[in-house]
Amino acid sequence: MDQQKKDLRKYIKNTLAQLTEAQYMQRSEIIAHKLFQQPAWEKASSIGITISLQPEVDTYAIIKKAWEEGKTVSVPKCEPKERKLIFRTIKDFKQLERVYFQLLEPIEEQTKAKKAEEIDLLIVPGLAFTSSGERLGVGGGYYDRFLPFYEGKTIALAFDEQIVKTLPVDVYDQSVMQIITDAKVYNPHV
Repeated sequence: MDQQKKDLRKYIKNTLAQLTEAQYMQRSEIIAHKLFQQPAWEKASSIGITISLQPEVDTYAIIKKAWEEGKTVSVPKCEPKERKLIFRTIKDFKQLERVYFQLLEPIEEQTKAKKAEEIDLLIVPGLAFTSSGERLGVGGGYYDRFLPFYEGKTIALAFDEQIVKTLPVDVYDQSVMQIITDAKVYNPHV
């Protein structure tokens, strides 16, 4: 199972690496536009979202739009010792710092922790998804630990190449309610 996941992660990363900068930006824009039309987005006053690293769907424009609409934006800070996520509210990209693997995370002294129940919509990252909402993360298990305690709406953003027929799924792997790609919106649990 672990080897299957490892191979699939490598395959998806290689596939996404083929995207040109122009394709990446254009397709990220299409996905963001579809997200803004979803009832879960429209109703949410508070969103949880990661700061994207290419080749993940770009989240910068989504965060800016959330701020424009007066939504509260919280981004995760990883606690590696406990392997858990703490979401912290940011009001500006300057409240982020580079940590391991080039990830951008909130600066603790400049941000405030947000409880899971205070986040209406969680944009869940992943490398691969099935049309039924199963997801393959990057391998840390942080979201799989966080999601069982989260009761709000969950949406994943992905390029069409990230949708696969089947995934090697463990009992602790957590699904998402909706997946938005540049080609289609999947609503398995909406």
